[in-house]
Amino acid sequence: MNNNTLHPNDSLRAYGWNAYWDQLLSEQQPAIRQLKPARVVAQFSHSYNVMTEAGENSASVTGKFEFNAAKRGDYPAVGDWVMVERLANESRSVIHAVLPRRTAMVRNAAGNVTEDQIIGANLDYLFIVNALNQDFNIRKIERYLIAAWESGAQPVVLLTKADLCERPEKFVAEVETVAPGVPVHFVSALLDQGKDELGAYLQPGVTIGVTGSSGVGKSTLLNWLADTHRQQVQGIRENDARGRHTTTHRELFLLNNGALVMDTPGMRELQLWEAHDGWQQAFADIEKLASQCRYRDCKHEHDQGCAVLEAANTGSLDPKRLANYKKTARELARLAIKESQSQAKSSNRTPRSKSGKSQARLNKRAYLTED
Repeated sequence: MNNNTLHPNDSLRAYGWNAYWDQLLSEQQPAIRQLKPARVVAQFSHSYNVMTEAGENSASVTGKFEFNAAKRGDYPAVGDWVMVERLANESRSVIHAVLPRRTAMVRNAAGNVTEDQIIGANLDYLFIVNALNQDFNIRKIERYLIAAWESGAQPVVLLTKADLCERPEKFVAEVETVAPGVPVHFVSALLDQGKDELGAYLQPGVTIGVTGSSGVGKSTLLNWLADTHRQQVQGIRENDARGRHTTTHRELFLLNNGALVMDTPGMRELQLWEAHDGWQQAFADIEKLASQCRYRDCKHEHDQGCAVLEAANTGSLDPKRLANYKKTARELARLAIKESQSQAKSSNRTPRSKSGKSQARLNKRAYLTED
């Protein structure tokens, strides 16, 4: 066994390699262990930037990897730990394998085909960013929470642009009612307000994904946390508070304090997929009420003895939250059928190995659609 592989240098440990990955790598086949670990720090159309023991260089997957990939989600994504081979006399590597993901944030790929695409891998925290301007939407935050819980990462809600709001505490309290157990903070990069509260997350080797609609201030937030100008920032359109899409690809940044932050393009629309566990956790309060209904198969519509409807009628449950609970449940049911049909058609069309799909089912996932 190659000791240098199992014990990477300080450069890789700065990018999150730790005892967990040591153990995981030791369980891989010898052909994998003899390669070098690297972390994907940027993803472009058909290439990647990876951080290796020798520093950052470009990389691409091997032809064998491409042939065996059953779907887009099998390909490397930003945050992945991959096993690479450095090409002789070149500042370029080839990717032979992706180590099993600890967490994964996934979206339904653009287009008419039902297919997964990894947005970010191996995240410890997911910052759900919503601005305290026209973009503030409690129902949207609920949907992001479903995706966050399903991804396996710990969600944290950040309410940005607090300088535009006279009483940001009021909005924090409102979010807390739909996000039980989830930390909620308001921040202002303009006023340098709230950074100290984020110190508990911004620890060396910890990976944080930043997600939210375009225009909520993700790139500004990254520049503020990094104390430097890492991402290009433009203003928002005044008529609808929409951003100008300055983030065009996913990238992982190492901050001066040792934390790793992943910026992603702004999300135009959020679609959930295979997110039943995340849905249950995001609506844990309603699920608890549902367990008290008279009938186990209560639909919470007109059923007698429905604890959920009773709570909505008495005001202890927001009817709009209940409506979103039902809406996302129907959406998940429809999408599950759609994916099942798509997989059935795919298995009839191609003789490719399904081992990649089997492994993917072991990964926590949440599907998103972005601009």
